[in-house]
Amino acid sequence: QVQVIESGGGMVQPGGSLRLSCALSGDTFSKYTMGWFRQAPGKEREFAAYISGTGYTTSYASFAKGRFTLSRDNTGNTAYLQMNNLKLEDTAVYYCAASLKIAALDVAEYDYWGQGTQVTVGS
Repeated sequence: QVQVIESGGGMVQPGGSLRLSCALSGDTFSKYTMGWFRQAPGKEREFAAYISGTGYTTSYASFAKGRFTLSRDNTGNTAYLQMNNLKLEDTAVYYCAASLKIAALDVAEYDYWGQGTQVTVGS
């Protein structure tokens, strides 16, 4: 059974940084495109970024470009989302998900989801 587990959320001041981790177990990690989504209170879940199974291809939402960086360690079965220069509006629950599609931007394209990790940006 495939499981996806996020970690690394927390509270940070505006301008600060956090690194989220996403571990996958139960299948071959490199088969999956790994995506990150976020959901703020009262809003729909939105795409943030994805990285392909090989790690060669990444895609970022406009709000993430220049501030968020995705990477993955296929030996360690873990993907990472480095978030820099965090803003108040980045406050949300961040979800990691796994997709068997090569490029996946939509919630419906993901097969497995983590439980989410809270990121709070505030002073």
